[in-house]
Amino acid sequence: MTTSCTVAEGGATTTIAAIHPDILGTHILTRFDGPTLASAACTCAQFCALASREELWTNICLSTWPSTDTARMQKVISTFPDGPRSFFSDSYPLLTVVDPTGVQPVSHGSPSELISAVDIFYREELVFSKVEETETESGWFRCSPFRIDLLDPKDTVPTGVPQPDAKDTCGELADELTLSWIVIDPVGRRAMNLSSHKPVSVQRHWLSGEVHARFAAILSGERGSSSELVRCGIVVTFGNGTHEGGMHVREVSLQVEDMDGTNLNGKDSLWILQKALEGKKGRRIRKSLPEEGRRRHEEFLEMKRERKERKLRAEATFDMLCVSFGILSLAFLGLYILWRL
Repeated sequence: MTTSCTVAEGGATTTIAAIHPDILGTHILTRFDGPTLASAACTCAQFCALASREELWTNICLSTWPSTDTARMQKVISTFPDGPRSFFSDSYPLLTVVDPTGVQPVSHGSPSELISAVDIFYREELVFSKVEETETESGWFRCSPFRIDLLDPKDTVPTGVPQPDAKDTCGELADELTLSWIVIDPVGRRAMNLSSHKPVSVQRHWLSGEVHARFAAILSGERGSSSELVRCGIVVTFGNGTHEGGMHVREVSLQVEDMDGTNLNGKDSLWILQKALEGKKGRRIRKSLPEEGRRRHEEFLEMKRERKERKLRAEATFDMLCVSFGILSLAFLGLYILWRL
């Protein structure tokens, strides 16, 4: 890091120190988003000091994720090592935890509670925001299929998202819709974003007319020597809308699915989320989030398809062996009967 910054002024140069700190901190840095502010902090010592102010990062977190604007969330964020700055660092990048090898992270134990902070935007306008707390120590949670629902079956949330026309392929919705699902371990003071930022697929049900937007994060489900991937799938269902009033959000849910298409239970899902929280600082994608998220999801689907084909071939081979064994057994039985006669 350099100790001073210079700017050009009428053909001459001057240091940043010549600019009053109040101007820098109040009128310049407050206009930066999180990544820009973090980059500015690396330019010189003065920017580093100014960019470390807690109120700057608090405002950035609030503007990036409106769901953090609750007393509960602000209290949790304040417990992070560097407060909102640490929370932003954990939650902003897209996770691509595939093989968290290298330095072993310090284990904080299994989270006793998970907090989900979810925000959905359409054309950069907030259409849905909610914080959900999930208790993880009960036997019911650990043995049942893992699923976090943000809405009850009868609840709906009106939005300004227009309903696609009959001929619409939902392509515009795929480009204009964004989602953030931050999972927080309040005891371990850790967080991660489980969303692909933009949908990996948007489909309209042919009968009900509901629109299903799917987001996903591909995580490592490795246990011992086995190398597995799992998909944290987020489904947002829109329906009950009109062309004038826009669609309603009817469902927002998160599930964890393995490569066989089986929904994991709470115990296994919690183990995977814990490992991702501990190893999240290893590999992250900070550029081309939508493209990278969709690419990772397509790779997962391709691996899932290949796995299914291998399984079908193995089953076909086993069936053939069983049939062959049965035919040979009948043949030997016939020869034995003839020999006895």
